[in-house]
Parts: sequence; structure tokens; C-alpha cells
Amino acid sequence: MTADLTMDVVVLGGGPAGLAAASGARAAGASTLVVEREERLGGILKQCVHDGFGLLRFKERLSGPEYALREAARAMAAGAQMLLEAFVTRAERGADGRFSLDCVSREGVRRVKAKALVLATGCRERTDRQAFIHGDRPAGIFTAGLAQYLVNVQGLLPGKRAVILGSGDIGLIMARRLVLEGVEVEGVYEIKGEPSGLTRNVHQCLENYGIALSLCSTVSEVRGRRRVEGVTIARTDARQRMVAGSEQAIACDTLILSVGLIPENELALSLGVPLDSATKGPRLDQNMHTLVDGVFACGNAVQVSDLADYVSESGEIAGRAAAAFALGPLRERVLVPLKAGPGLLYAVPQFVDAASPTPVVTYFRSNSSLLEGARVTIRGSACGAILSRAYLALRPPEMERLVVPERDYTGESSIFVELEREEREAIHG
Repeated sequence: MTADLTMDVVVLGGGPAGLAAASGARAAGASTLVVEREERLGGILKQCVHDGFGLLRFKERLSGPEYALREAARAMAAGAQMLLEAFVTRAERGADGRFSLDCVSREGVRRVKAKALVLATGCRERTDRQAFIHGDRPAGIFTAGLAQYLVNVQGLLPGKRAVILGSGDIGLIMARRLVLEGVEVEGVYEIKGEPSGLTRNVHQCLENYGIALSLCSTVSEVRGRRRVEGVTIARTDARQRMVAGSEQAIACDTLILSVGLIPENELALSLGVPLDSATKGPRLDQNMHTLVDGVFACGNAVQVSDLADYVSESGEIAGRAAAAFALGPLRERVLVPLKAGPGLLYAVPQFVDAASPTPVVTYFRSNSSLLEGARVTIRGSACGAILSRAYLALRPPEMERLVVPERDYTGESSIFVELEREEREAIHG
């Protein structure tokens, strides 16, 4: 084992959230180490060659690699240390409140100690097994992210004739990318009655390229022994159950899955961090501070975000708060629950620390297929309406953001994020 390393803040993950957290922690004066398992910084953005990143954070339209390079340059210019091709095998919190991590890298095992941790571990893709697809496991089945890596980084095509299951954003983007590379895309099939990705991606990636989107449809079976030879498509009902007799065989050599993302939080669980059943990420306050003192989380480890800009925003908040925790005197938090009302899938953060004067950046999603003419109000149990905004439409795939300025939450027992129709008819369900 190599010599111990002691830092104020350790950030686990070198994607956009982790890099922004490192920049934030260093700006607040904390010694900071980023632990990244890959050989280069930037996370998933390294393989996202399309543009559209950075409009909020950098006021420019950037590709994924350009955005990643900017975040990495910021963090390194701020003085954050980087430990690449490394991963954590053990994390413990000692009786003194400090954390001890065993980090494995090319140099061996190094024990790293820190006063605060920032979990920026991102998310992972659901696989064919998690989508409950029957059949063998021949070659030719890829998650959308893996297919993206093969095409954009390795310069390899996953196949010649593809079916895409799921209409998540990566799947929609890969449908377009494969067509541009000469692959015949038979269609995109979505089990639900509406697309899972952003509306703009449906238009720009499918409709503009003549790629068919079939809703209420799923893959019921994969055919082929050594290599995919075809799939069976079945219609689904309102409860997403396959309709008997609706099966249709489609010949293809490739099946690409875009069936959802799951926040990566095994390390959080090992530290005793409670997770939210709706987001699958840690429950935390507006400072991205989890319910375990000294453990902060950000980015897609908290919730799967639509925009890298929001991922970076949460990272910077987490980094600055982690530095304040590591460098400042310990203070008691006063956590007021923030609750998502009927009609909302979830709201983040799940708590507001009434003892902290920082603004509350709230993210939420609706749970109805399409809600036109909606109003969202943030309301305190004691003070009433705090902030209210009208929306032309709300859809579950599109995450919304509200910023509540600094205010005094003393005396509040709960804070509610409430959804109403614009004509003031309450949403129930």
C-alpha cells in the first residue's frame, strides 16, 4: 500500500458533476482530490459528439467533449488533484467523523482520508435482463451508451440493421447517428404511450430522418443463437402488458436498448446514505448534503438529469458546501421536509436546511403523460405561497427547475411543491 493521502474534500467521479464539484470546493479554499476510474476526465460526455451542451453554463453551444474539456480545465486551473484509472474498494466513516477510502490504481492501493465526500458517481444503463426480454443472449445486443461508445470513440459499427427498444434521449440520438453512418434503423419501439425522451430529440433525431417511432410496443423475444437474427415486437396495453396475438417478427442483426438509467449509488449505500424511492438517488438538502454528515451527492447520482448544465450546477453547489463543512465549525442542520404533491413524480431536494441561508434550487417532474396549462407553487406550511410559476405544458421526460431566493424557513414544519391546473382545478392522482 502506498502512503496515505489526506484531503479536505474527496470527489468520487470525474464527469461534469465531479469536475464542477472540484472547482467549487477549491474556490472555497478546500484541498480537493478527484478519483476517476477512467483514464480521461469528462465521464459520458467524452463520447457525446453532438452539440447542444453548455447553453446555460457557458452561454455557447458545445459538443460533449468540448463541454468536458472546459469543466476539466476549470478544475485543474483551480488546483484540484486528479487520481485517474482508480476506483474505491472500501469507504468508511470513522468515530472522529472523517472518511477513510481505499483507492486502487496502477500505483497500487492508497488510503485516502477526507473530512467530506462528494459522490458524483453518475448513473448506469438498464440492460436486456432488466427489461425482461426473453430468449438467448446472442451477440448484437447493446445498450445505447455502449453503441455510442463503439461508434463515436472506437469507430466501429454495432451492426448493419438495427432495432432500438426504448425512446430515451440516448436511444433517439443513436438512431440518428446510426442512420448517418449507413446503418438501416428499422424503427424505435417504446412500451409506453408517449416518448421517454425530450420532445426536441423526437423531432430532430427521428422525424427529421424519417425514422419510425412506434408507441405502446416492445420487444417480446430475441431470435438467434450466435448473433441476433431478429426480434419479435408485441403491442402493449395501458398497463404495459403485451397484447396476445399482436406479435410481429422483424429481421435485424442488432438490438439497441434505451430503457432507462439508474443512479449509481452502491457506495452511498455502503456509507448508510438513505435513498429516495422515486429518484433512486440520495435524499438531501439544498446544499446537496445527504442525511449522513459529511457526505454530499450531485449530478446523475442524485437524479437522472436532462441537461449537463444542471448536472454541473448541482456539482458546484455540492463542492462549495462540502468545503464549508470540511473547513468550518460543525453546525446543526434544521431539516424541513420538502414534499412533492399529487401530480408530481418527485421533487429534489427532499429537505431544506432552515439553518442555511443558501437559495433552494428545486428540480421536479410531473407524472401525467401531458399536462397543458399547469401552475407549480412552492408553499410553506406556515407562510403560504413562496414562489409560483405557470407552464404551458409539463411532461415527465422534461425536468423542470425553480430557484427560491434566500429566505427564513424558521417555523415551517413542511414545504410543499404543488401542481394545479392553470384554471385552479387541483390535480389528483
